[in-house]
Amino acid sequence: MIVQSKESLQDGLTSCLADTRRLNAITQTASILDVQSPPWYPSPQGGTVKSWEESYKKAAVMVQKMTVVEKVNVTSGTGWSQDLCVGNTAPANGVGFPALCLQDGPLGLRFVDHSTAFPGGITVGATWNKDLMYRKGKAHGLEAKLKGVNILLGPSMGPLGRMPAGGRNWEGFGPDPVLQAVAASEEIKGIQDSGVIATAKHIVANEQEHFRQSFEWGLPNALSSNLDDRTLHELYLWPFAESVRAGVASVMCGYNLVNNSYACGNSKLMNGILKDELGFQGFVQSDWLAQRSGVASALAGLDMTMPGDGLLWADGKSLFGPRLTEAALNGSLPLERLNDMATRIVAAWYQLKQDNQTQWPPPPPKGKGGPNFSSFTDDKIGLIHPGSDDKTKAEVNKFIDVQGKGNKSHGILARQIAIEGTVLVKNQGGILPLSKKGSSKREDAAAKYRVAIFGEDAGPGDGPNVCPDRSCNQGTLGSGWGSGAVDFPYLTPPLEALQSAFDSDSVDITPLLSNDIPVKASSSLLHNQDLCIVFVNSDGGEGFESWNGVRGDRNDLFPQKGGDQLVQKVARGCGKGKSDTIVVVHAVGPVVLDRWIDLPSVKAVILANLPGQESGNALADVLFGEVDASGRLPYTVGKSLSDYGPGGQIMYYPNGVVPQQDFTERLYIDYRHFDKHGITPRYEFGFGLSYTTFEFSNLTLTEQKPKSPLPAPRLDPQAAPPAYPSDLPDPSTALFPPNFRKLKGRIYPYISSTSEITPGKYPYPRGYDQVQPLSPAGGAEGGNPDLYTPHLSVKINLKNTGSRKGKQVVQVYVSFPEGVVDASTGDKIDFPVRQLRGFEKIELDAGKSQDIEIELTRKDFSYWSRGLGNWVMPSDDKFTISIGASSRDLPVSAQW
Repeated sequence: MIVQSKESLQDGLTSCLADTRRLNAITQTASILDVQSPPWYPSPQGGTVKSWEESYKKAAVMVQKMTVVEKVNVTSGTGWSQDLCVGNTAPANGVGFPALCLQDGPLGLRFVDHSTAFPGGITVGATWNKDLMYRKGKAHGLEAKLKGVNILLGPSMGPLGRMPAGGRNWEGFGPDPVLQAVAASEEIKGIQDSGVIATAKHIVANEQEHFRQSFEWGLPNALSSNLDDRTLHELYLWPFAESVRAGVASVMCGYNLVNNSYACGNSKLMNGILKDELGFQGFVQSDWLAQRSGVASALAGLDMTMPGDGLLWADGKSLFGPRLTEAALNGSLPLERLNDMATRIVAAWYQLKQDNQTQWPPPPPKGKGGPNFSSFTDDKIGLIHPGSDDKTKAEVNKFIDVQGKGNKSHGILARQIAIEGTVLVKNQGGILPLSKKGSSKREDAAAKYRVAIFGEDAGPGDGPNVCPDRSCNQGTLGSGWGSGAVDFPYLTPPLEALQSAFDSDSVDITPLLSNDIPVKASSSLLHNQDLCIVFVNSDGGEGFESWNGVRGDRNDLFPQKGGDQLVQKVARGCGKGKSDTIVVVHAVGPVVLDRWIDLPSVKAVILANLPGQESGNALADVLFGEVDASGRLPYTVGKSLSDYGPGGQIMYYPNGVVPQQDFTERLYIDYRHFDKHGITPRYEFGFGLSYTTFEFSNLTLTEQKPKSPLPAPRLDPQAAPPAYPSDLPDPSTALFPPNFRKLKGRIYPYISSTSEITPGKYPYPRGYDQVQPLSPAGGAEGGNPDLYTPHLSVKINLKNTGSRKGKQVVQVYVSFPEGVVDASTGDKIDFPVRQLRGFEKIELDAGKSQDIEIELTRKDFSYWSRGLGNWVMPSDDKFTISIGASSRDLPVSAQW
């Protein structure tokens, strides 16, 4: 049977940790937080929430009829590339439960043909548009459903974005927990309204790619993210809480250790926080090979292992599979836990109505459902079990177009997201929007207006899909790389769109799609231009791929491939330094602009983030003013990487056998750090220019409920979890069937002999027999419902004072009172200068105004008390509510 628990895993690594401590002592880099994740057992059963009650009743009927091996089949992946999706479970044929298809990812559908390459998550965040966030999720979910995907592996909200150079930050929506939470919950609602199970990932504090995974970086163990309870709740857990409140049916645990316990074996995280405190009713799945123990991880709350293999890639030696069957039959894994694991998965299936065979036809031979694509070949006919020794072939790719048609084309939505996720940060002299006929302010008005376009990022390069998982920076940058990336059906380069947009009768365009301007071109090309547009970029992605020395996490925040030098050369030489230069930046996150931002000829700068397939078209729409420039920064742009503080730096070299990364900055990341230390950013969080102007006025606060320190007592369960017989079945029921053909590398639930079942004393983890008290912050999906009770209504008037229609983001920030002392600990509570607590994006015609109302909840005014293990609202002093257009442009405020 499988051996180690979260805590006994640490026991099993005693010598390794001892080596770590010795190494840390030598290098003087030991964890200064000295934290160990506490135990929390047993794993709470699902089925306690009214909105899931019917799904659990149906699931209970089905699971009660399942054999042990069928329950194990439901919880175990079949192994990497054993079936057509990136993740696959086997069916429970005896009860009619199908195999499930799990597929990446947050941007679109990975390894899938004829689907949409939406803008990256960071671009979605930059829209600050809740409607677009929901619609993107709805379209994404619909495409997944039409391809036969049951479980979509997104959205991503971890990493949050603690470190601006983090390789996977682009998959999420920005380093503020509220912006991240709103975007994630809206996408989840959209995905699941399409009938597909969404996955909130990666819980939690999985903030960098270096050392994120065992063995991937030459170390036997992953990095440990060490953070205190308040930081966990107020920053990194906040988006997951909102995702659970939105009804997300799956959560993925990350590769990293959290306080020296692997996230996928961390009982405090999965049992105590996710399933008890946050009331999560769905199932927890591992990231691919993030499970590092067997029975222990099941006890700690893991419900499904992916892709099914064990400690090494495609090894076919599952930590669940037959080992889970063995553990259930010998009594080391309580049958109650296995039942709950299977029930949570089946209940999620019912909750999303995937039992509806009209909408979800059964797979062959009973129907024509299941995945209609293969992740492992582009050919129409291919292997049905490509990772095995089975040579059976069938039609695996049916090339079904799921992108939508006509005015329902998802390309229209992708373009709108890219438009609203494009951030104009500099527009000196109102150079933008451009005229399609060029400028008439020239000495020779009869001559054509001359525009030069520079930079590799403006062009197609060798095509958008030339590198696996988009893991190289060539041509225009539309996506980061890794499992979150997709195959582009097309990618419109900026040059193509600009050539189409400019009036060819009036404008002469000269492109140089290189970051290296030849000496001869400096005079013959640069000096003769009326306008120069320069494209630069900065790429990064998941750590299993690398490009040009970038191993996932970026090495710095500068434009790559000599981008700074390109901008400098163009800006100084364009029209002999007298013509204007516009700079467009595509990037996976913040880029330091200070090597050229103040050059006199650099008149406009656009941060276009990762625009997806409609890149050039969306950019042209903004450049020429077909739409307002309405994107706002979802992160802070500093003047240097060091501006982000010690907590903002990637650990590029391990400080021990188990690398220790201490989140000693606590709450102070991104704009919170800049505010606390009085650092002036280049462009602040929430900033973005418009082609019109807006005025905020008439702020009124209306108390809806008085302040009080604590939320209402935790509610009793709204429903009762299913109960099952606890008798252990005869081990012979789990034997391989007679004449069963086993495929090489495939994970099966069966045992080979009843002699494998030897009941004995199992070394349960420390604290396993100590039943934990329920969290007072729990009681429903997302936590105690009273946390979401509105306490204050904030009303503001927004007026468009400019000459054209435009969009503005109304941003609400809360500043907590000073001098707050936690009564339970005596600690003086330190607060960020201000924290985003709400926002709305509003479109107004010129001269029009509108009243906007935003409600703030108890949680918005509370901090996490480590002494009480609960949210506490300071009730004796006043909060300051500030409203404006960015975190540092807040013209109106009032106190409550």
